[in-house]
Amino acid sequence: MPTSNWLPYGLNEWGQLHQEMNRLFNRLTDRLDWPAVASSYPPLNVWEDKENLFVEAELPGMQLDKLEIYVSEGNHLTLKGERQPQEPERGTWHRQERGFGKFSRTVTLPVVVDADRVEARFEHGVLKITLPKSAAAKPRQITVKSE
Repeated sequence: MPTSNWLPYGLNEWGQLHQEMNRLFNRLTDRLDWPAVASSYPPLNVWEDKENLFVEAELPGMQLDKLEIYVSEGNHLTLKGERQPQEPERGTWHRQERGFGKFSRTVTLPVVVDADRVEARFEHGVLKITLPKSAAAKPRQITVKSE
């Protein structure tokens, strides 16, 4: 007598449908030419000491003539630019996960900075920005007088 796996009505069909949809989406996404871009590009690290804010942005393969940095309203930092796609010298793509194209990211800094003294340098694909805090943002010790 032949035997078969018994599953409640519809459960086996739903499992098969689920597997088929996963297979279909995996094939589709492998063939699409979508650049993989983080939800916030470029990724940033921001920290501070008593005198400055520091920002590091990962921008591998970026050409400096395609990068713009702005400080506005005293505490908004904007990075704008465009990373050009790199074409293989010969052959065809199998996977392309590094993003390319235009980007713009604005972050609100935790304190007001002195925009006239901001410095930026680009080292090994990492943009490093030093933003001096404005005098108003620096803590001041207040001397208490007694009468």
